[in-house]
Amino acid sequence: MVLAFQLVSVACIWIMFTPDASCVSNIRKPHQRCASSTKQTRKQESRMNKDDSTKIWPLKHEQLLHIEDHDFAMRPGFGGSPVPVGIDVQVESIDSISEVDMDFTMTFYLRHYWKDERLSFPSKTNKSMTFDHRLIEKIWVPDIFFVHSKRSFIHDTTMENIMLRVHPDGSVLFSLRITVSAMCFMDFSRFPLDTQNCSLELESYAYNEEDLMLYWKHGNKSLNTEEHISLSQFFIEEFSASSGLSFYSSTGWYYRLFINFVLRRHIFFFVLQTYFPAMLMVMLSWVSFWIDRRAVPARVSLGITTVLTMSTIVTGVSTSMPQVSYVKAVDVYLWVSSLFVFLSVIEYAAVNYLTTVEEWERFKSGRKTSGMYDIDAVQAMAFDGCYHDSETDIDQTSFSLHSEEGSMRGRSTGSPCTESSQIKRRKSLGGNIGRIILENNHDIDMYCRVLFPTVYIIFNLFYWGIYV
Repeated sequence: MVLAFQLVSVACIWIMFTPDASCVSNIRKPHQRCASSTKQTRKQESRMNKDDSTKIWPLKHEQLLHIEDHDFAMRPGFGGSPVPVGIDVQVESIDSISEVDMDFTMTFYLRHYWKDERLSFPSKTNKSMTFDHRLIEKIWVPDIFFVHSKRSFIHDTTMENIMLRVHPDGSVLFSLRITVSAMCFMDFSRFPLDTQNCSLELESYAYNEEDLMLYWKHGNKSLNTEEHISLSQFFIEEFSASSGLSFYSSTGWYYRLFINFVLRRHIFFFVLQTYFPAMLMVMLSWVSFWIDRRAVPARVSLGITTVLTMSTIVTGVSTSMPQVSYVKAVDVYLWVSSLFVFLSVIEYAAVNYLTTVEEWERFKSGRKTSGMYDIDAVQAMAFDGCYHDSETDIDQTSFSLHSEEGSMRGRSTGSPCTESSQIKRRKSLGGNIGRIILENNHDIDMYCRVLFPTVYIIFNLFYWGIYV
């Protein structure tokens, strides 16, 4: 009995604890599955990293060029002879030339050539490696700057226009596309018949002649230009390359390269806009010599108009030019033309004054006209507002007054004025108009009709012969 009781109790205890054991086993199984899946994921990622060679390429080129093994803050061959740096330039365009600011803007490709043995690498095919701007900050490059530059920038569309090519022996080509605005010391003494010589100067900023030697890579052929380069106001006569040395008192001598170009100005624009209008105004002022000296409003208004027009032309040219302290060629022409216009006004003032003096002398001499009324020239002038300095003119005035008096008497007596007498008077006046005008023209007008054009033509011959 005792044995049976023990068996029953053991069975009951087994039944009670059997579900808990199954639950524990079920809980442990998911943890084991998660651990195994994590290990498999890590193995797959390591395999993918080994297969993806682009992620380790930066380490390869840095190791291949030994960038981490050298100090590229120092120039190649530091402590020895200066490193030679060849320069090659290809001019793409000359964007603008400003006379007011005295500068020019140029876009070109600047290429540097040097050798840095620290960048040499083994190569079975002897092929070079090409890089973009991201490698520039890790190696040594020449510190070229532009003397007398105002503004400059490297083009960055769509990426920075920088190229670096390294050869297996350590030869380096560094190329960039750049736009520079630099000063051009212009001489306007012959403007607009001038020729300007401008230059863009290249120089190392930190390294003097003991550390860096700048030179043109291919001599005179190092400077190349595009065939389609053209400017609106200038014709490019010549492009040339030269070199020299510059001295600074605090740092010493530096190698300097020059990009020289000669600009000759197109004259046709200024002929149409400046010279031709000035000629027309001068010739227009000569018209007053052919106008009757008694036509005061006509001659005065013509003279004032030409003077104001010349002043407008001079002002327009001055505003488009720098304020220089010397006389330009266009100033000579415009001011001489203005002088001719001004003298034509002064000429009429002299004629008017002399005519007034002449009339006053006649008045004082007591010259009187024959007829019913004793009317001298001054009285006739007061009557009709015009000068009368000839007997014919005064006779015509007396005749007109006499006719008017006769008509008044006829009307007072009741006798009608016949049409035949009026027609005769009009014909006599009309036939004598030409003779009256010729007799009343002063001698100064006659001399100026020949003198002014002759002197102006001689001036033009000398002017264009000297400046062209």
